[in-house]
Amino acid sequence: MESPAPSARGTPKRKIMQRLTNKEEEIMHVIWRLEKAFVKDLMREMRGDKPHYNTLSTIVRNLEEKGYVSYTAYGKTHQYFPIVAKEDYMKRFVNNTLAGYFNNSYKNMVSFFAKEEKISVEELREIINLIEKDR
Repeated sequence: MESPAPSARGTPKRKIMQRLTNKEEEIMHVIWRLEKAFVKDLMREMRGDKPHYNTLSTIVRNLEEKGYVSYTAYGKTHQYFPIVAKEDYMKRFVNNTLAGYFNNSYKNMVSFFAKEEKISVEELREIINLIEKDR
């Protein structure tokens, strides 16, 4: 018996990028890494506390509703792929974090991480070197 031919979903409408839950973000990282995946592929790649297959499927459909993924249908099976680039998501929410917590100041943000000992002096030197090279 032949497999059904794939049918690509129509071009999705762009939606306002919504903040993802921690679990949605974790799943998006797997989708970004794999580039395209069936739910069973995602299940295999999940680390730590894995959700039930049906729960994972529901979360992926939520990602599709939010405009982060689309799919190609193979009969009743869907292969999902990202339609929001990881870099676009990262820029949007790093900027929101910067504005919301650090008064739009990179200096405040870096100072916070330095005080919390989340960034080393050596890493700060590397950042300074990168900035100076670009000037």
